[in-house]
Amino acid sequence: MTRARVHPVLVTGATGRVGRAVIAQLLDAGVPVRALTRRPATAGLPASVEVVAGDLTVPESLDAALQGVGAVFLLWTAPPGTAPAVVERLASHTRRVVFLSSPHKTPHPFFQQPNPMARFHADVERLIAAAGLASTIVRPGMFASNTRFWWSSMIRDGDVVRWPYGAAETAPIDERDIGTVAARSLYEDGHTGADYVLTGPESLSQAAQVSAIGEVLGRQIRFEELSPDEFRRETAGRWPGPIVEMLLAAWGATIGHPAFVTSTVADVVGSPPRTFRQWVVDNVDAFGDAQRG
Repeated sequence: MTRARVHPVLVTGATGRVGRAVIAQLLDAGVPVRALTRRPATAGLPASVEVVAGDLTVPESLDAALQGVGAVFLLWTAPPGTAPAVVERLASHTRRVVFLSSPHKTPHPFFQQPNPMARFHADVERLIAAAGLASTIVRPGMFASNTRFWWSSMIRDGDVVRWPYGAAETAPIDERDIGTVAARSLYEDGHTGADYVLTGPESLSQAAQVSAIGEVLGRQIRFEELSPDEFRRETAGRWPGPIVEMLLAAWGATIGHPAFVTSTVADVVGSPPRTFRQWVVDNVDAFGDAQRG
């Protein structure tokens, strides 16, 4: 495919996992990057990135950041109320948007459970279409990096992960692969109108993911099954209740079903997505020292 533009690309959600991955891929491709953040002084982005102040909850704050951009990577990181005004501003400054959404249209039980974020994503997609923007929708499944936030403290402190639905299968995707697909969609022709569901290359149970982390660490990590009520009690006061219920519903619904796996990363990029084990190898420090004595 050919390079579509040399204007800067504006990246929202620039300091998060996916935003940083998108920026890295754009820079590797020689594309100028403008990064939107509420706190430019603490962004910690490469010196070649133009870091600008802006806040999705204050739509008028985007005007300066949008001047002269060729495309926008939209990752929503704010309450939903300002979405119509934000999309209207995007449409007044650029014609190209790549939106990080979710696989809410995918006919698999894991993605079809009640999910307020998925409903919001669908609303934003409708706003983008109504505004006449040329768009690409990127829909990653379960992030491999979620396991860092879920299990790293338990693995650092011991050899047991206490968690529900050990048999629930997902296909964890590395955020670097999400970033690569999003970046290609921003600077190459041929992606307008595309709807990309992104997954890792293999279906793995949650228990198998814990075992894979243990293998990389050189330790045996045991998966201890919790009931849904036990999980609710253990996360009470630490996790928002709706998030807990959303996850429990999704994991429970997928029992007995292999994860939904796509070839989209390979189709777009030309090479397969990273395996979960590779993600663990590259992030092993998050889980502590190998080979506990």
